[in-house]
Amino acid sequence: MTISIANPVQATYIFMAILLVAIVIFCRKKKNSELFPVSVSQELKGLAILAVVFSHIGYFLITDHSFLFPLSVLAGAGINLFLFLSGYGLTSSALHKHYSIAQFYKRRLLKLFTPLWISLVVFLSLDFFILKISYSWSFIGSAIVGVFSHADLYHDFNAPLWYFSLILFYYLIFPLVFSKKYPWLSALGLYIVSVLLTNLNPSFLSGTLGFYELHLIAFPLGMAAANLVARKNNLSFSLRRGWLKTTLYYCSLAILIGIVAYTAIYSGVGKSPLTEELISLVTMAAIIGIFILKKIELKLFYVFGVFSYEIYLLHWPILYRYDIFFRWLPAWLALTLYLLLFLGLGWLLQYLTRIINQVWYHKKITSTGTE
Repeated sequence: MTISIANPVQATYIFMAILLVAIVIFCRKKKNSELFPVSVSQELKGLAILAVVFSHIGYFLITDHSFLFPLSVLAGAGINLFLFLSGYGLTSSALHKHYSIAQFYKRRLLKLFTPLWISLVVFLSLDFFILKISYSWSFIGSAIVGVFSHADLYHDFNAPLWYFSLILFYYLIFPLVFSKKYPWLSALGLYIVSVLLTNLNPSFLSGTLGFYELHLIAFPLGMAAANLVARKNNLSFSLRRGWLKTTLYYCSLAILIGIVAYTAIYSGVGKSPLTEELISLVTMAAIIGIFILKKIELKLFYVFGVFSYEIYLLHWPILYRYDIFFRWLPAWLALTLYLLLFLGLGWLLQYLTRIINQVWYHKKITSTGTE
């Protein structure tokens, strides 16, 4: 059920002030001189999950869309950031390490599925015992294997899980198409496979294909970027410290911020999927540019980035079906408490995932006698 709040604009300003103070308090001077270190990836994941949460609240949970504007306009870029960083991370790892296809699936899919399965157990149980909602065995079976064919925020079990099916597809295809010798061709090949499969329009994904069409380029683009960064890391230092003088530096930041501000608001929503996707990718690229150029570490975003996947799995059912804050508290306070709650639950889910995976891995070693 959607929620009406009092003074949405005022609540937005108060929350933005709180968020800004928190960002400033937890920022530190950047120490890493790499072009695209892991810390920046985590910060971008943190920004992405906040963008998604703010959008779901501002446009779908709260009846007045002025709440959280303009923080709520970056959801599309946030999803593209997640996909870009996933492609980037997998490729960076594959370029420096060697895993067989079986090893890749074992390592990656277990980390992907275990948090999903825990969240499924929790929300299926809560829905059944508290809300008296039951689901068909066919839906439960599809959910267990990661196939989510609909994405209606108001009627489906957990609509944002359409993203899980897409990222699962990429994880399954990646080791089959990736080549260390030809990473650019690998990225192109994966994109072509993605386009071909979406053009087949499989009936069991009819409710989510529209979302896939908006986000097909980001993951392969991340693969290509990982290859570029691996080859150009040394150049990045000279650019930042050499010819990129103070004036050019701040002009570049200003231009990138202006691009984000313009393309986020004039995002092409309602136009063709390709137009909307390209504008979103421009927004994403400008955001990445800002985070690469900045001279500080944004620890607040970093922390949200660490638990971004878990927060993504948990946030919408809690907000929509089990709201405990927005109905009783000022909106700015409710949102602040929710973000803290999501961090706590994200940590708990990550902790449980680690324990379960360790137990499973230990049992497998014990049963086989090998590591």
